[in-house]
Amino acid sequence: MASTSRLIKAVATAATSCAILFAASSAGKAETTRERVLREGKIVIGISNGAPWGFRGKNGEPEGFHPDLIRAAFESLGVSKVEMVVTEFGALIPALTAQRFDAIAAGLYITPERCALVAFSDPDLKLADAALVVEGNPKNIHSYAQIAANPEIKFGVGRGSTTAKNAEAAGVLEERMLLFPDIQSNVSALLTGRIDVAAFSAPTVARILSDPNIRGAERALPFQGVKENGQEQFGYSAIAFRKEDGDLRDLYNTRLKQLKTDGTIAAIMARHGFSDQEMAPDLTSNQVCAGPG
Repeated sequence: MASTSRLIKAVATAATSCAILFAASSAGKAETTRERVLREGKIVIGISNGAPWGFRGKNGEPEGFHPDLIRAAFESLGVSKVEMVVTEFGALIPALTAQRFDAIAAGLYITPERCALVAFSDPDLKLADAALVVEGNPKNIHSYAQIAANPEIKFGVGRGSTTAKNAEAAGVLEERMLLFPDIQSNVSALLTGRIDVAAFSAPTVARILSDPNIRGAERALPFQGVKENGQEQFGYSAIAFRKEDGDLRDLYNTRLKQLKTDGTIAAIMARHGFSDQEMAPDLTSNQVCAGPG
């Protein structure tokens, strides 16, 4: 009887050990975001609802340059469904790290500060800053330096945007900036006289002015953005992934190279009002993250 009892205990102990080992093994092989996206055939993107980058279309589906790029990159991999979460631009990175979505597809610029928080894809566009003013440009605004030197100029820019950082780098004090959560509120402030000038990327300004509902605004030409060593500095946009999802980012980068080669990116750019001048050079995100030098 004692022998039987010892045998039962031994079997129970072995079973418990196996269960623990199985659980540990399962935990060690938790499904990655890349595996889930490919298994479900669905990727969820974060957008800030601003054209031409990423916005909710008339049919409720995500539209814009970056959503279209995501579709083109993943469709051939069996990922045919793109869902979106609309988030204020300045809250996109915190929402990504909180796993509210799988990637940011909203015209996010690569900057060293952001590189510490997310895993950027390689750049897809090269972009300069531009300024929007009311018709006639009554205050004759043509540079960040001019805005910095004249405290009477009321300046609006997107909260958390690279254009805000560029303006600050050019000498515009942060307390002089009126920060807006999205493109629409910034443009509205200009047209209602709350601000004298609004800064965006050049393609965003072009897209705003192509809207038949926007009247009374014009692009300030010429406009000098931020300079370094006498040269105008450009921004580079990209898709952002979580740091731990480097394998998903790498998969996207592989497809991005193919889309550049076969002309798909050029077609998507043209569809959303970008010109050949905005085509990104052959740079990696690591090179852009490292900054000039």
